[in-house]
Amino acid sequence: MTLRGMKEEKLQNALEQQMKEQLNPAEAWERLPEEELFTPAGFDREAAERGGYSNYSYWGATLRAFFKNKAAVFFLCVIVGVLLFTFVQPFLPNQHSPKTIYDDPATGRQYINHPPDEEFWFGTNAIGQDLWARTWAGTRTSLGIGFAVACFEALFGALIGTLWGYVRKLDSLFTEIYNIFDNIPQTLILILVSYIMRPGIGTIIFALCLTGWLGMARFIRNQIVIIRDRDYNLASRTLGVSTGRIITKNLLPYLVSVIALRISLAIPSAIGNEVFVTYIGIGLPTDIPSLGNLVQAGRVLMSQASLRYQLLFPTAVLAVITISMYIVGNSFADAADPKNHV
Repeated sequence: MTLRGMKEEKLQNALEQQMKEQLNPAEAWERLPEEELFTPAGFDREAAERGGYSNYSYWGATLRAFFKNKAAVFFLCVIVGVLLFTFVQPFLPNQHSPKTIYDDPATGRQYINHPPDEEFWFGTNAIGQDLWARTWAGTRTSLGIGFAVACFEALFGALIGTLWGYVRKLDSLFTEIYNIFDNIPQTLILILVSYIMRPGIGTIIFALCLTGWLGMARFIRNQIVIIRDRDYNLASRTLGVSTGRIITKNLLPYLVSVIALRISLAIPSAIGNEVFVTYIGIGLPTDIPSLGNLVQAGRVLMSQASLRYQLLFPTAVLAVITISMYIVGNSFADAADPKNHV
């Protein structure tokens, strides 16, 4: 029998004796020897000096939460695969140039609207260019535009939004600047810039960046206003912490999830704007392959059933990129939210 069991048995016997003698509990308790009531716990110096330790890592917890989402991991693999293939495709064997016009060696005529076959996997367009090569070259161009615009929106928009929301003296100035740019339709700015400047990739990026940061700045500003007067920020200001350090250490880490979500939405939005501008005829020149040019060329032939493949393939690639970016962005935003970390 263990020591604890023996003590309990003795205590029980004492209580039974007390019941027999009709003593009150206090008198029965006092009759027990002191050594049977208390046992010294002892002192361990190493255990007393040992501090608490947590192996929590914000980015580690974020990645673990993200990779638990199988759908998000699948679409992440899709995005990575598309990105890698757009750069690897020109170096694969038996690939055609996206700008070369190909002729039929038997007749000497151009492969005009040639249907998909073993040589031209996506067929050819109205002047005999390989649509397979043009689709991936256009994807490379459109993704470059999308990533450039998204990076500018993330950096500039987050910076302006943070200063706008935290520094009260700048609130009225940034509000007026926002109202000026926001009241001008983005489509009108795209059209004017496309007419004034020389058509090209740089022109499209510049036109999209002019107003692309507004949504990010406004959104970040609203989030900063909500959290800027919380206790830890007030304590930092009271201790004399600089504004820059408060922004980088206290505010921006809290907004990682929403910034990631906005970036993931900015990339397909920029690609869609490029497609729209090219659709109305003021986008990239036809000698630069892009998804916008391909969609515009396929739209013209949409009424002919035998030629609809020229619209189907670039539209399918655009849809895959847009859907994948949206799902991955939302999943990463949920995983990066500290509220979801255990």
